[in-house]
Amino acid sequence: MSKPMEFYFSFMQFVLFLAQGYYLQYFFGSFLECRVKGRCGGLIAAVSYTLLRTLLYVIWPAEYESRAVIGKQAVSLCILAVLALFLYQARHAVTCFLAVAFQAVIGVSVYLAVILMDWPSGLLLSLWNWCLKTGTFTKLETFRLLSEISVAGMHFLQIMIAVLLIRGSLRRIVRDYREKDIDMPRTQLLFILIPALSALLLCTLLRVTFVIVEENSQEFLYHRYPVLMAVLPAILLLSLASVLYGVKSIQDILKLNREKNSRIVLEKQVEGLKEHIGEIERLHSGIQSMKHDMRNTLAVVQQLASVSEGQGTKELKRYLSEIDQTMDQMEPAFRTGNAVVDALLNMKYHEIIRSIPEIELNAEGLLFPEALHIRSYDIGMILGNALDNAMEACVKLKKRDASAKTYIRLAALVRGQLLLLKIENSFDGSVRRKPQAEFPVSDKEGKEIHGIGMMNIKSAAEKYQGTVDWKVKGRTFILAVMLRNDMIMKGEEQDEGSIEHN
Repeated sequence: MSKPMEFYFSFMQFVLFLAQGYYLQYFFGSFLECRVKGRCGGLIAAVSYTLLRTLLYVIWPAEYESRAVIGKQAVSLCILAVLALFLYQARHAVTCFLAVAFQAVIGVSVYLAVILMDWPSGLLLSLWNWCLKTGTFTKLETFRLLSEISVAGMHFLQIMIAVLLIRGSLRRIVRDYREKDIDMPRTQLLFILIPALSALLLCTLLRVTFVIVEENSQEFLYHRYPVLMAVLPAILLLSLASVLYGVKSIQDILKLNREKNSRIVLEKQVEGLKEHIGEIERLHSGIQSMKHDMRNTLAVVQQLASVSEGQGTKELKRYLSEIDQTMDQMEPAFRTGNAVVDALLNMKYHEIIRSIPEIELNAEGLLFPEALHIRSYDIGMILGNALDNAMEACVKLKKRDASAKTYIRLAALVRGQLLLLKIENSFDGSVRRKPQAEFPVSDKEGKEIHGIGMMNIKSAAEKYQGTVDWKVKGRTFILAVMLRNDMIMKGEEQDEGSIEHN
C-alpha cells in the first residue's frame, strides 16, 4: 500500500473516532449530568474520547489474534468507564448499560458497513482488472490509480454508513429510553443489558474469525463461505434490533407501571374529593336545618329585645355576632364556578394550613366560563396534582427558611377556544433537572410514585390537545397548562363532559 493511502486510511480512522466522540457526549449527556457545566463539558468528553481511541489505535495496531482482540475490547470499555466516572456524575447501573450499549452499537455498525460495501468494492476492482486485461487502458499506473481511488471512495462510504448507523441507533435509544429520571430495578436493567452484551460479544467473535490469514495473505471469512454474505448482516441487524427494541420494550413496561401507580394515586385523590364533597353536602343540610330553626331563633331575638334595654341589647348583639360567625363558617372559602374545584380547593387549603397556617392560597383569578367542555374530573386531576406539588414546595421552603413567605396563586384565562390554567407557588429556588428530561426531578422518597404528578398533568392536557409548560422566576415556580375548550370527549356523556356550575 502506498504512503498516501496509508495516510488516508489513518485519517479516515481518526474521522471515525471523532464522530464516535461526538455521539458519545450526546449519548452519555442524555442520561448523565456532566460535571463541567455548559457546552465545554460535552466538548471535553468528545475530545478526550477521540484522543484516547486514536492513541490506542497508534500504539496497538489492528490484530486478529483472540487475546489481542479481547484485550483491545476491554481497554475500549475501560476508556468509556473512565470518561463516565470522571466527566459525568455516573450512576453504576445505568453507566454499565451505556458503556456496553455504546461499544456494541459501534462494533455492529462498523461490521455492517464493511460487509455491505465489500461486494461493490470487489465488483469495481474486478471491473478495472477486466479493463486492464482487455486493453481498455494499457498503463499499469492507470490501473493502480483507479484501484486506489475506488478503494478510497468505498472506504469513505463505509465510514459514512457506519456513522449514520451509529447516529440512528444511539438517537433511537435516547428517544425510547423515556424514563431517564426513574431508577431502573436490577432485573429490568439486565433485560436491556444482556442484548447489548450479546451484541458486543458477537462483535468480538467476528473480530477473531472475520479475517483468515494463510501464508501471509488475508481473506475475509465470507469470501470462503459466500452464504455468510447474507447471514452475517442478518445476524448483526438482529443483534442491533434486540438492543433497540429491548430498550423500547422495558420502557413500555415502566410506563405501564407508572400509569398503574398513577391510577392508585388518582383513586386516593378521588376518594378524598368524595369525602370533601360529602362534607359540603353536610354543610348544605345544616343550612337547610337552620332555616327550619329560624323561627325559634327569631323568638329568642324578640325575647332578648324585650329585656331591659341596656343588658338586653348587649346580649342581643353578642348572640347575633355568634350567628353571623356560624354563617361565615358554613360559607365555602372558594367560588370558582365549579363545584368539584371548589371542593378540591377547600380540601387542599385545610390540608396545607395544618403545616403552614400563614400560607396565602389565592384563587380569585380562577374563574371558569359557563360554556366549558372539559370534564370536571380532568380539571380536578390537573389542579390536584399541581396543588400537591406546590404544597410540597412550600413545605420544603418553610423547613429551610422559617421566615420565608409562602404562597400559592391560581388563575384561569380564556382566549377563544383555549383555556389556560396558571399555578404559581413559592419554593426554595433550586430545580433539579436531568438532561433531556421534560420536567424537574422529584427529590422525594419513592420517586416511582411521587414523581408522576407532572406526567399526570401532561396526560390530562393531551386529552384536549393541550400542552404543559413551566418556568422559574427567582423563587417562584410557574406552571401553565393550556387546553382546548372546543373538544368534547368521545364516548363520554355530555353531562359528564361539562363542568357543573353553582
